[in-house]
Amino acid sequence: MNQDSRLRYLEPGDIIRSNDPCVTNQARSLVEGLTAEADRARALFYFVRDQIRYNPYSPYDKPEHYWPAATLKRGEGYCVQKSVLLAALARATGMPARLVFADIVNHRLSEKLLEMMKTNVFVYHGYVELLVQGRWIRVTPVFEKPLCEKLDIKPVDFDGLNEAIFHRLDNQGRVHIEYVKEHGIYADVPLDEIMSVWREVYPLEQMDMPSDWDWLAE
Repeated sequence: MNQDSRLRYLEPGDIIRSNDPCVTNQARSLVEGLTAEADRARALFYFVRDQIRYNPYSPYDKPEHYWPAATLKRGEGYCVQKSVLLAALARATGMPARLVFADIVNHRLSEKLLEMMKTNVFVYHGYVELLVQGRWIRVTPVFEKPLCEKLDIKPVDFDGLNEAIFHRLDNQGRVHIEYVKEHGIYADVPLDEIMSVWREVYPLEQMDMPSDWDWLAE
């Protein structure tokens, strides 16, 4: 990777505001005392995975809904928001990070969420690539461990050096997640692009915002 490309994935973006003081302070506290890149990447990953609750119905239609400082304050977010936070924290520590978007099929979607979405396809699912020891590594810091236990699915674990994305099978050997289409790699969130596709795929105006973990209901 040339220097210009590396800088592109280190600099703050319009949405990935990695220079926000609360982001830089959080990042600094998470990697304090850790010198190995893999250890720093792991610390950032597990903070976002487990300390930021997954909520697919977090506010989603404005840029400020994705700002990493806003996700830190809310303490929850859906896949893109959690991935933005991880990318911002990584950049704040000097680790290049970028976003990846793909369509996935969730075969274990609850009946309630399926009825609201009218599909089990999640378009523009967001995750992260971190540059660790000269290699881009894909990671998905989305489902926290208590949620995985509740759903009987495998948590995504990260050793700091190898890919960590959704498992295809759940704990019972049933098909859970399938990756069906990749949209590419981005330095920041292509929000207009995402919203344009979502308006075509999902009945956004009809989707009620459930409270707590109501969306898990069978």
